[in-house]
Amino acid sequence: MNILLIMPYGSVGGMERLAFTFYNHYRSMGHKVKAVKLIKLESDIINFGQDEYHFSDIDFADMSKSNRALFYLKAPLRLRKIIKKEKISHSISFGDMTNVFSSLTYTKEFKIASIHALKSVELSAKNMLNRIFELSYRTTYRNFDKVVCISKAIKLDLQDNCGYTFNNLQVIYNPHNVSQIIELSKEKITDNKELQIFSEDTILFLGRMSIQKAPWHLINAFSKLSITKKTNLVFIGDGDDRVLDYLKKQINDLKISDSVFFLGRRKNPYKYISSSTLLSLSSYYEGTPNVIVESLCLKTPVVSSNCTDGILELMSIDQRDLIEHNNIMTEGGIVTPNLFKGDLSVPSEETLNYASEEASLSQGLQLGLENATSLRNAIENKYELLLSKFDLQNVTKQYLK
Repeated sequence: MNILLIMPYGSVGGMERLAFTFYNHYRSMGHKVKAVKLIKLESDIINFGQDEYHFSDIDFADMSKSNRALFYLKAPLRLRKIIKKEKISHSISFGDMTNVFSSLTYTKEFKIASIHALKSVELSAKNMLNRIFELSYRTTYRNFDKVVCISKAIKLDLQDNCGYTFNNLQVIYNPHNVSQIIELSKEKITDNKELQIFSEDTILFLGRMSIQKAPWHLINAFSKLSITKKTNLVFIGDGDDRVLDYLKKQINDLKISDSVFFLGRRKNPYKYISSSTLLSLSSYYEGTPNVIVESLCLKTPVVSSNCTDGILELMSIDQRDLIEHNNIMTEGGIVTPNLFKGDLSVPSEETLNYASEEASLSQGLQLGLENATSLRNAIENKYELLLSKFDLQNVTKQYLK
């Protein structure tokens, strides 16, 4: 097979790591694999060498409106040329923008799209791109042979809330190369400052600091902890400048700058996950976050807001319902109430009150820190059951069927 993987960036985000996992696995099976990045940046962590195409080395935010519009118009044609040139038999696109471009190539390969978040929440932010994405769910998505939803919650959301009527949706969980994750996690942290940070109890956030991820709630919850033992909050990943500026001011206002650290992008995040006491998310919406599965692979407990029912699909075996306004202990950690209240923006004076939800998240973190050993043991005891649906061999086969 000749396979083409299409992604927005080459950062260390969940979709990009997923594409890289696919790339390595399909190549190991003897397939010819090529990759397209819409945007290639000097800071890219994930690269595909001679198998890589890219459309621009200027980020969307740095393009003029006219250049961005021209980029959008040309992208399907550029993809079409690559598909023809490389004689692609199967294409897999990751995320809304690449899905739309792929759907408009009108090529004959087995065409696969993937959707990684609850779209009804994402589309509540009214802008031109979201209008295009919403329209595409009702029109051009018919051109896909398969549209992969990475959780049951995402599939139901598309059907119930986004007007999706095509009969090509399939739930396939993200695959994970568990043995590779474990092997990479064995790499030692060598930086002296980082060694000091991780020698103490550490809560880790791993991902892009964006409005979707709402990291300000995690910072507020962290600031409310009642602890005597020194504990750090570490952020790994890049982010939206507006979000980063807000977080730095927030940390200074809360007077916790001696306990909160921004390490930026890291090529190997797994050694930091395995060195952390807890991994935590406070997102407004997600699909099935790769970082949760990666954390479970390394037996690091997770404390996450219930940003989608997909969280319970990952962290619980029996997928019990989350009781509103209460925390629940699962086999993978602790799930706290949803933080999303309809506002997708950086906090301002008019921002809604989240005191109750942040208090629940803080209680979840407190419980996680106090019971870290027993939580790790719970993951150990249910390890095979928790990870069975993410088997790399099975998942990668399901995509191409």
